Amino acid sequence: MNVFKKINTGAAFAVDSKGREVIIVGKGIGFPKVPYELTDLSCIERTFYDVDSKYIALISELPQEILMASAEIVEEAEVELGCTLNPNLPFTLADHLNFAIERLKNGMDLLNPIAYDVRHLYPKEAKIGDYALEILEKTANVKLSESEAVNIALHLINAEANVGDLQFAMRIIRIADEVVKIVERHLDVVLDKESYNYTRFNLHLRYLIQRLSTSVEVEERGVDLLRSLAKEHPDVYTCALKIARYFEGTWKWICNEEEILYLMLHIFRLLERTE
Repeated sequence: MNVFKKINTGAAFAVDSKGREVIIVGKGIGFPKVPYELTDLSCIERTFYDVDSKYIALISELPQEILMASAEIVEEAEVELGCTLNPNLPFTLADHLNFAIERLKNGMDLLNPIAYDVRHLYPKEAKIGDYALEILEKTANVKLSESEAVNIALHLINAEANVGDLQFAMRIIRIADEVVKIVERHLDVVLDKESYNYTRFNLHLRYLIQRLSTSVEVEERGVDLLRSLAKEHPDVYTCALKIARYFEGTWKWICNEEEILYLMLHIFRLLERTE
C-alpha cells in the first residue's frame, strides 16, 4: 500500500491495491517520510473510504481512542441494521462523543427530551446506542450516562437516511411543511412556529419521514390506546389519518397504527401550546 500524505503520526492518506484513495489509521503509520510503501498491513487498525475533506481535520483533533471506539460503533451498527451508513459518521459521531465527554467532565449531563420517542420508534438504533456505551467504556475507558445512548441512536438514524444529502434534506422540509398545513387546515389553528412543541413536532416528522422512506416498520404496541384516543378526540384522530393518507397518496408510504398514534400524541402537544 502506497502512503502518500501524512495527517499525523497515527494517520495518513494511502492508495490501496485497487487504486482507491483511503485514510489509514494505526500506530506510527504517519511517522515515516512520505511517500513510502507500507508492506506490513497488520499495523493498520482502521481504514476510511469516501470521507468528506471537511472532516479530515477531526482526525488530528480527536483522541485516537475515541475515533477507534466510534468506528467500532459504526461497524457494529452496519451489521445490526443491515445497511451501509454515511462514510462520515465515524468522524461526526466521534466529535459528538468527545464533546459529551467534555460535558461530563464539567458536570453537565443533558437529558434528551425525545428519549422515549426514540426508544419506542427506533428500538434497533436505541439498542445499538446502549451497546455503544459499552464499546466506549471498553475502548476509551469512558463511562457516559444512559441518556447519551439516545443521542448516539439519533446519529445512526440520520446516517441511515443519508440526511447529509441536500436533495433529501429539502424533501423532508417540503413534506413537513405539507403536514403542518394539513394540521392547520383540519383543526383550524395557526401554529406557533417558534414554540418548543412545534420544533419537537418537526423533529418527530423528520424521523418518521426518514423511516417511512426506508420502509422500516415499528412494532404495533399501542393499538388499544389509539382506539381509546380516537373515540375521545375524533378531530385529532381524523387529522392524523389525513396525514397518513397524504403519505400514502403522494409518497407511497404506509403508516401503521403505532405511527398514527404517535402523530396524534404530537398533534396534542401542538394544540396544548397553541391553546
